[in-house]
Amino acid sequence: MTDVVLALDVGGTKIAAALVDGRGTVLREARRPTAAGGWAAAREAIEDVLRDQVVRGVGIACAGPIDTVAGTVSPINIAGWQDFPLVRQVAGLVPGVQVRLAGDGVCMALGEHRLGAGRTSAHLLGIVVSTGVGGGLVFDGRPFGGRTGNAGHIGHVVVEPDGAPCTCGGRGCAETVAAGPHLVRWARERGWTGSDAGGLAESARAGDEVARAAFERGGHAVGLVIAATAAVCDLDLVVVGGGVAEAGELLFGPIRRTLATHAGLSFLDKLTVERAALGARAGLVGAAALVD
Repeated sequence: MTDVVLALDVGGTKIAAALVDGRGTVLREARRPTAAGGWAAAREAIEDVLRDQVVRGVGIACAGPIDTVAGTVSPINIAGWQDFPLVRQVAGLVPGVQVRLAGDGVCMALGEHRLGAGRTSAHLLGIVVSTGVGGGLVFDGRPFGGRTGNAGHIGHVVVEPDGAPCTCGGRGCAETVAAGPHLVRWARERGWTGSDAGGLAESARAGDEVARAAFERGGHAVGLVIAATAAVCDLDLVVVGGGVAEAGELLFGPIRRTLATHAGLSFLDKLTVERAALGARAGLVGAAALVD
């Protein structure tokens, strides 16, 4: 029996598939843009890495909402995937092995707990700030998905009650403030002329006041979510990753300043925020770790 697992990580921007061994090492990897075709893109990535390799199971990380009981996914940022039977579709490509599904935030948190910045903590929150804002929880060293697999969906904690409409149907969710496209939209409405979050970070480092204000606002929103979640769940570590987190202190500075103001309970005195160590592979490592 081989010790290799097929891992799939489905997000709003990209779909990644990989072969991962028992030590969490990514042996082979393929990526496709999500916009290139949804399930067709996922199938191509899987077939690209699988080839003739025998695997002992499949772990899937997917943007939510998901339903781990039904094996379906309804990612907000993937058009056409409403109650999409992702587990069944993947199982059709890799018959006869266990297929496990979890939210992408849960898998990111689990991957960082196993091999990344969360190795020292058994009670942590993982946050992905990218096209959207996702999250996942690890309690007592184990991933916690809740009743349907959606626990830790922190991007839809409300931080501005009268804020912008969100794709989830609510208003003022953290995602509407801190996600990359929303940072860019807010800055462009105030005169910034760039096109993406990477360019926004470059402008902020060069001293552009609007760009810096966008990151201050986004980091404050993430900090509010962290303070609330840490208080409810009694956490000691938060690991933040995703494309927007590549901005470094532009995002982490306001997060820490917000926590200094809002995380005042005595049991949160050791709460720390760290940058994710595994980068874009955290979700793949965590997805692979779902397989028993």
